[in-house]
Order: sequence, then C-alpha cells, then structure tokens
Amino acid sequence: MGKTVSEAMNMEEEIFRQLINQNQTALKQIQECNAYTKQFGIVITKEDAQVLVQERNTILKEQERVEFGESILPKILFTFCDSPYLYQDNYLESIGRLQEIFYFYKNESFDDVSDDELLEIMKEYFDGECQGSLDYLEETCLDAFARKIRKGTIRFMGRKHKDEF
Repeated sequence: MGKTVSEAMNMEEEIFRQLINQNQTALKQIQECNAYTKQFGIVITKEDAQVLVQERNTILKEQERVEFGESILPKILFTFCDSPYLYQDNYLESIGRLQEIFYFYKNESFDDVSDDELLEIMKEYFDGECQGSLDYLEETCLDAFARKIRKGTIRFMGRKHKDEF
C-alpha cells in the first residue's frame, strides 16, 4: 500500500531535519578538533568547516552513500593533522580531497575495510610512499589496494595485514 502525499511530505521533512542535525553536529565536532590540531599549526575555521560539511553532503550523494552517526571528518582531521605534508595553506583543500578519496575507496573496497583501517592505510601511504601526493595516493596506491580487496587477496575488518598492502 502506497504512502499518502501527507505521509511522504512528513517523511521528507524528517529526513531534512535529520540532515540539518547531522550537519550541525559535524560542524561542532570539526571545531572541537581544533583544540588538538592547533598543536600542529593547523585549524579549521567555522567557514572552512561549513565548506567541508557541504562537500561531504555532495560526496555522499555522488557516491550513493549514507552516513549514520558521527561524520568521518573528525577522524580524518585527527588522523592526518600530524602529517609532515599538511600545513595551514593546503589543509582545507587536502582534507576535502582526503574525504572524497575516503568515500570513494569505501565503495571500491566493498566496505570490507573498516573506517579506521582505511584511514590508517591512507595515512601510511600518504606519509610514506606518496610523500604527500593525493593524486598518487588515489590513483596508484589505493587503487592497487582496492583491487587486492576485491580479488580477495587480502582481507580486513578487524584483522591487520599491514605487511600485505
């Protein structure tokens, strides 16, 4: 049995309210990260946080993903803030791009890698082999990694196989 127009509108309004609430929560979490990240000389302004949250919404839509609970952004900020390749002038752009890469490779790995595992792998490649190159991270290292996941060559989700990637 189909929903009435009124029920459908109420459902859309509830989804919109939840999205607004998620965005506000994400903004607050990002700003709270500054207390930690400022020791590395990098902070996200309120305006930058709004840009990142908007980018997140766009990326989620493009990647056909839904994010429940906490945003991945604070984890990305905490994971990468101590990178020798990030500094205030490239921080916003880099974090935005890392967010995009993260969601893309969650899909490419069929979600067989936990968020924390993927972030750990991204950071290790970024600071190591990639020497701060987001293009190399995305197009070479993570592409090869995701291929191994899809082929079943390596398995994750709580099992660490650092030596295999």
